[in-house]
Amino acid sequence: MDTRTLVVEDATIRTPRMSQPRPVEEIRSVVIRFVGDSGDGMQLTGNEFSKSIARAGHDFATHPDYPSEIRAPTGTLFGVSGYQIQFSSGQVFTSGDAPDVLVAMNPAALKTNLPDLKHGGIIIANSGAFTDGNLQKAGYQTSPLEDGSLADFRLYAIDIAEFTTQALQHTGLSRKEVGRCKNYYALGLMLCLYGRPLESEEEDIRAKFAKNPDIAEANVIALRAGHAYAESAEMFVSTYQVRAADITPGTYRSLTGNHAAALGFVAASELAKVPLFLGSYPITPATDILHELSGLKHYNVTTFQAEDEIAGICSAIGAAYGGVLGLTTTSGPGMALKTEALGLAVMLELPLVITNVQRGGPSTGLPTKVEQSDLLQAVYGRNGECPIPVIAARSPADCFDCAIEAFRIAVKYMTPVIFLSDGGIGNATEPWRIPDPASLPPLEVNFRTNPDGFQPYARDEHLARAWVRPGTPGMEHRVGGLEKDFLTGNISHDPNNHQRMVEVRAAKVAGVAQDIPPLTVEGPLSGDLLIVGWGSTYGSIVQAREQAELAGKSVAHVHLRHLNPLPDDLGEILSRYKTVLVPELNLGQLSRLLRERYLRDVVVMSKVQGKMFKVSEIRDRILELC
Repeated sequence: MDTRTLVVEDATIRTPRMSQPRPVEEIRSVVIRFVGDSGDGMQLTGNEFSKSIARAGHDFATHPDYPSEIRAPTGTLFGVSGYQIQFSSGQVFTSGDAPDVLVAMNPAALKTNLPDLKHGGIIIANSGAFTDGNLQKAGYQTSPLEDGSLADFRLYAIDIAEFTTQALQHTGLSRKEVGRCKNYYALGLMLCLYGRPLESEEEDIRAKFAKNPDIAEANVIALRAGHAYAESAEMFVSTYQVRAADITPGTYRSLTGNHAAALGFVAASELAKVPLFLGSYPITPATDILHELSGLKHYNVTTFQAEDEIAGICSAIGAAYGGVLGLTTTSGPGMALKTEALGLAVMLELPLVITNVQRGGPSTGLPTKVEQSDLLQAVYGRNGECPIPVIAARSPADCFDCAIEAFRIAVKYMTPVIFLSDGGIGNATEPWRIPDPASLPPLEVNFRTNPDGFQPYARDEHLARAWVRPGTPGMEHRVGGLEKDFLTGNISHDPNNHQRMVEVRAAKVAGVAQDIPPLTVEGPLSGDLLIVGWGSTYGSIVQAREQAELAGKSVAHVHLRHLNPLPDDLGEILSRYKTVLVPELNLGQLSRLLRERYLRDVVVMSKVQGKMFKVSEIRDRILELC
């Protein structure tokens, strides 16, 4: 092996040179996981890599994984942050069961993630971080890079920190600033190994750090240095190529579920020709919706960061009373704090959307981990007879459609609507085909302006009362939290009136079912096994069903968006199968609703580990039942 001198801007580093061109290995799909300390920039690295993949025309799905601590002690097992992406020449539904490639920036990252790595998988380890102190923090007696314990994997030990320092030695940056660039060195390595160019990434770096051009250029140098090392080092015997996916033509962008939800709420406002108001208190993992909407004020959006959860929802209720689309966002414990105001919104019969980006609970629980444990809270979690429609998104892109659907129901039926997402959806990224605005469903809003015969609680054919903007001449009225007279809206303590109002509010919510389209059943229309899912279990169920079908099993899948009321045709669909399996990231909450509504026993499949279902877990359960 000989060497050459590679000059990258002001940096001079020595890299080995290949004696002949490296072969390119074509693969159908790959799963890569970046892991390191919270301060190592793994989320940024993964996000930038996914953007490069998106530009290449691949289908992909991601899963960011954060520690609960804002900044855990460096090198500790509980401070590891990760980002996983699966991309493919085919259709992708999940971020992958197990990584093919693990990029580990320190011993703790390696130890906590090694059990997930496929046998024979690739490890790219930042060898410079495997110091005695870091090894001790991770619980290693000896260095796994040297003791042979990684013999079942393809190990590439690269001193990323030192090589980054060498590349930036003439930039004049401090040691701390140089250390922050090593994630771009790692990104350059991976972009080279998977055949991705640097030009667009360099443009992104300069745009991202436009206010600090010295840091921008340092990151560009680190990126190029990492790319050059991977291109030249003999240790990498081949590079890898994934063909572009065959996808529907159109204009695409990559976005998270929270970003998609924000765009959906703006689209609902535009379709309704009614301004949007968000009253919200920051809480993980829902805060990004507030961030996104605060930057879209030019679309007639008003955002209010309230002092607490109660103020957030009450301000949104006030906005709805004032004649705009009222929205509040939260997660887990914040939903509990909003409960009394939710009852007020039901009593007032005003259009309001409450978005719950679920997380592991109870209490503070696992604020950065995924769970679907707020379904029963959404359906039942209020005092009194207090029904509210509930819908749930199944993927990041689906959040856009669900946001519009939530407001469509809210304004048509004059009711609050709960929209369920979760941390796995809210933080994950996937390609989204930007729709033609003309293809979006209509969202009609009709404010009553005719005072003739006006009664605040007179109802239309959907049992919805009229929406009247305050100050409309001749239509002055009051609303409040005490029970209303059936027509006038005056306070009423009449027992019969209370029963009538409770029943009509329940009937109104039940009537939403008439607007739910027929369910789509994937697979045989009758047979041995039906999988019923909701929310973020969608991708894992789809792939597990396909794998089981290839194994000769008769298995179908139906996924629910509307959870209260349930679709009218669900009961008949359930009756056509011998066994019903319900995978959930909780202890069986949808299973209880199905048993209660249809008196049908179901097989509960629960997972509450703060992690998504693996495809293999659901596939193996299918094979056990069929």
